[in-house]
Amino acid sequence: MEVVADDGSVSTSHRFVAAICTCRRSRIYPWCDTSHRRRTRPDEKVDQEGAAEPAAGGVGR
Repeated sequence: MEVVADDGSVSTSHRFVAAICTCRRSRIYPWCDTSHRRRTRPDEKVDQEGAAEPAAGGVGR
C-alpha cells in the first residue's frame, strides 16, 4: 500500500494489514502503531493490556 502526502512524499507499507494513523501519535506516521492506546486522560485508568478505561462515573471517549 502507498500513501501520497500533500507534499508529494510517498510512504509504502509491505505489511499484510496496514492502518492509517488519524490521531498523529504514531512514531511511524502515516502508519498506525497503536500509540493512541497508550494515551490516557487524568480521569482514566489503564488496564493490564494498556487500554484506557473510563474512571468510575466518567464518560467514555
